[in-house]
Amino acid sequence: MTSETDLPSTVSEARLASVLDTAVFGIIVADQYGRIIMYNQACEDLFGFSAEEVHGQNLRILMPPHDASRHDQYLRNYIETGEAKIIGIGREVKGRHKDGTVFPLQLAVGDASTPDGRQFIGILRDLRPEFDAAERLDALQAQLVRMARINAVDEMGAALAHELNQPLTAVMLYLQAVTRAASKRTGPEALPKEISDILGKALSEADRAGQIIHRMRRFVEKRESIRQPADLGALVLEAIDFTVIGAKAREVKIERRIADDLPPVEVDPVQIQQIIVNLLRNAIEAVGTSKRKEIVVKVTAQQETVGLSVEDSGPGVAPDMVPQLFRAFATGAKGGVGLGLAISRSIAQSHGGDLTVDPGGEGRGARFTLVLPANSPAISPDGAKSGETSTSGK
Repeated sequence: MTSETDLPSTVSEARLASVLDTAVFGIIVADQYGRIIMYNQACEDLFGFSAEEVHGQNLRILMPPHDASRHDQYLRNYIETGEAKIIGIGREVKGRHKDGTVFPLQLAVGDASTPDGRQFIGILRDLRPEFDAAERLDALQAQLVRMARINAVDEMGAALAHELNQPLTAVMLYLQAVTRAASKRTGPEALPKEISDILGKALSEADRAGQIIHRMRRFVEKRESIRQPADLGALVLEAIDFTVIGAKAREVKIERRIADDLPPVEVDPVQIQQIIVNLLRNAIEAVGTSKRKEIVVKVTAQQETVGLSVEDSGPGVAPDMVPQLFRAFATGAKGGVGLGLAISRSIAQSHGGDLTVDPGGEGRGARFTLVLPANSPAISPDGAKSGETSTSGK
């Protein structure tokens, strides 16, 4: 039976063991020779070694060969001089799994003098999820940039085709008029044959150019994209994660209200995320000078549609900008080229939906609404109407 004098020590050790094993981060305690004294459950998950396997082993067992070869000398230098740049500072290091896999870690080290000698406490955080997320966001960003370029070319191609079609039609009419006038002349007033031939060739080339522009307009305006069933709520959450990277976005509170049991939508996911990202970035810019920096993103389902709204706490859209808001090259943003909303509406309409705006004003921010046709009605498992979940974050 444990005596009363032993009880505090026993309780203290049990409490310490409980803290170590419930900690989210890996925690290692080593002595001045680099031998492992304590090793918690998170470390077992992280490195693949059990606590029994590593107890008494040198820390080198958890390091890749290059770092392991230098560790003992580094530790001896610190014991002798008391100087080390890593004590108390989090830094990125490499860890080695039991199967030999090398992976990135964030390490913070503490130093303590004990009756048993100097000991070191290391706190470790696995950086792989963070790196994987960064890679996915980079890939998504590259896709979005590529699609933005493609859609910008499409919009400009359509605009150029439309603008060029009018003067080209006029040129053809003039050439036809000259050709008819020349054909009526006879005798001494008749044009030389080579001039008539040149006019005929010019008319033929103008007609060919008109056909090219006509085909280009059809290609741009009726281009088919790759469509697949998608969860609009999931696309929204992923787009928000991508958009909030940056100093401006971190100052903004973004509230997410995603309805339950949303029906799927048949869309090109990258193009729809391009719309969402554009709306979010515009909203972040809109609240930049406001005292209250809030954005509400709401996704709901109606009978045959799924709707996304992005509402900000900014000053709203200026009345003189509303009529031309969705026109190409019309912009109120400094440094913008005015293609974002024009392309976004074009994408929405090509999917059978639409993008509209409530300009707000008078103390109320703007609200942009994207509506897309649903593949099937939203039905909850119990037959009730879809509910709504609400989360918020910065």
